Amino acid sequence: MLNEISEVHLNHIKLWYLVQHSLSSFQKMIQYFGSAQQAIQPKNIANWPSLKLHKNHLERAKEFYTDAGQFKFQQCLDKIQSHSDFILIDTDLYYPKQLLPYADRPPILFGKGALQNLSQPQIAIVGSRKPSPHGKQVAYDFAYYLSEKGFFISSGLAQGIDEAAHLGALKNHRTIAVIGTGLDQVYPSQNQQLQAQILQKSGTIISEFLPETKPLQHNFPRRNRIVSGLSLGVLVAEAKLDSGSLITAQAAANQGKTTFAIPGHIYSEYHQGCHQLIREGAILVDHPEQIIEDLALPTQWQHNQNLETQLQPNTSVSTHTHTAQATANVVQASLLTQSLDFQPELPEHLFKLYQQLDWIGQDLDVLASTLDQDAAELTSALMELELMGLAIQQNGLYLRCRPSH
Repeated sequence: MLNEISEVHLNHIKLWYLVQHSLSSFQKMIQYFGSAQQAIQPKNIANWPSLKLHKNHLERAKEFYTDAGQFKFQQCLDKIQSHSDFILIDTDLYYPKQLLPYADRPPILFGKGALQNLSQPQIAIVGSRKPSPHGKQVAYDFAYYLSEKGFFISSGLAQGIDEAAHLGALKNHRTIAVIGTGLDQVYPSQNQQLQAQILQKSGTIISEFLPETKPLQHNFPRRNRIVSGLSLGVLVAEAKLDSGSLITAQAAANQGKTTFAIPGHIYSEYHQGCHQLIREGAILVDHPEQIIEDLALPTQWQHNQNLETQLQPNTSVSTHTHTAQATANVVQASLLTQSLDFQPELPEHLFKLYQQLDWIGQDLDVLASTLDQDAAELTSALMELELMGLAIQQNGLYLRCRPSH
């Protein structure tokens, strides 16, 4: 439960509330007004009609500063505080860096559970909501094996394959659920106990949707892009030709992610979707170790290549933007090297610093300036990370490293 909401987060929530989860409208407002704070000012709301927004957004904005409008928003805000443990916007240090390269990334995420999990290496496991018993067992087994090796398993908390994947990963306390409703909703209702177990076993549940958002059909493709975006690769464990999990696979392909599929009997309708994916280029796997091998080689190669690249000083704004995205890609590709076996739990006072470290390296002055932290205090924290095997100093630069075990 949130004790308070910062002003910056509050402004983003207000705008997200007014445009009712519309990514295009939210981005248009930020681009036009410069910030969420400016977009929601009464004098600027008067200019909204000129931006050709949906009439529902305009009516909502017109009502917002009335007593009735403020009452409705306060109810929403109360539910956010009651049902969320954290809120992230895409300019926060804690926001998952692997989502930053994507133009359609969620500008705000509401979450329950362990925030730190979002920065850990993840593999998505998805599939049919009505799988065969064999499919559920395979999803469970793959999730158990991969989570035992250090990966967090991400899925959509749906019935069937999603449920089995979460249960398998829960045995090793490594699962993340991305849902297509508000955090105050449980869908399907049968998974209420599973959701509670995820939170009890140090897992994480996130959503881009505000409280009271129902499980509308168009919400789930939006959820799927987050599931695939967070992950290093997506495994489709079992899927029919009309399975919604193929949308996740398509999102993964659009994001440049590796897609894996488990084959089955050629006459089984339960596997036709996986067979179609394999024909279209997905990697056929019949053992989870194959996924680790296929992800490890290219990510390690890219990691080594980018370690040789140094950030150029005095960059222009456009170059800086390009470099920021490149750095995000480096971090995303290199997450795999953080921990394939065991990731020590970070003390809260070290997490912000650890999030700021990258695989290229930054000097003490840059870190102190970015984090607004005293140099002596920062040096002590960096030493703690070094002792934990999570950071290393090379040529005066501090960077992440794979923990020893």
